[in-house]
Amino acid sequence: MAREPREGRDRRDRDRDGDDLVDKLVAINRVAKVVKGGRRFAFAALVVVGDKKGRVGLGTGKAREVPEAIRKATDSAKRSMIRVPMREGRTLHHDVIGHFGAGRVVLRAAPAGTGIIAGGPMRAVFETMGMGDVVAKSLGTTNPHNMVKATFAALKNVNNPRSVAARRGKKVSDLIGRREHAAPETREAADA
Repeated sequence: MAREPREGRDRRDRDRDGDDLVDKLVAINRVAKVVKGGRRFAFAALVVVGDKKGRVGLGTGKAREVPEAIRKATDSAKRSMIRVPMREGRTLHHDVIGHFGAGRVVLRAAPAGTGIIAGGPMRAVFETMGMGDVVAKSLGTTNPHNMVKATFAALKNVNNPRSVAARRGKKVSDLIGRREHAAPETREAADA
């Protein structure tokens, strides 16, 4: 089978908008099936794909060879990409909790310069998404599949102030202003 030219392969890794996609292999699992002649090995791969601009996808693939499993997982991740709104292009708008199976993750917005404070599987999601400052904690499981799926469940629940304001029929300044004005009142109530 003839190999295609190098530039053709690079073009294939671009999505519809022409943005480059970054993929990270999160986990690979080897399973063995015992048959009459010995063992047959198969591999399952978990891959995260993102454009470092707020879009990220998750995919799994199974095959007899590792490269084929990774390719299937990457194709699956490209098809299932979601867009996550980010504040100032670097962090979340608000804290959020995600659940999947026994996995529960807590994602918190962080000030500039914090970096990505998260475990391995969750770190891959944030790096491919392009998020620079976030604090994440996994509770309940260390299984990479459940951790990443719980992270995606949390990211799907992130809202930006503009969409919340549109849903409520208010202005963004009303929502943001209310938060700033509410802070002194709560301090006075706490002091009393």
